Amino acid sequence: MAARIAEHPILGVQEKGETVKFTFDGKELEGYEGEPIAAALKASGLMVHRYTQKEHKPRGIFCAIGRCTDCVMVVDGVPNVRTCITPLKAGMEVQTQYGVSAEPFKA
Repeated sequence: MAARIAEHPILGVQEKGETVKFTFDGKELEGYEGEPIAAALKASGLMVHRYTQKEHKPRGIFCAIGRCTDCVMVVDGVPNVRTCITPLKAGMEVQTQYGVSAEPFKA
């Protein structure tokens, strides 16, 4: 896949684990176990991880090293998870986040 991140600036070269299924806003997707959640989303063509609360602007991967909050999402019910450095696991439930609050995004 051309959109897959092969080398992370902090985590280095990513070894491909086995293919696992996870959900993103209720849709089933696939990624490689152990790769950053953000990398699996990017490989599936999904770049928006959250929307800002005040101006409702989309945010996604920015620093890719866990220092900013642009990639935070609700993962398995936990808000503010930095998806650029959090490893993907089978069965994870990933949701678009609204602002940097505990609420998942609702269209």
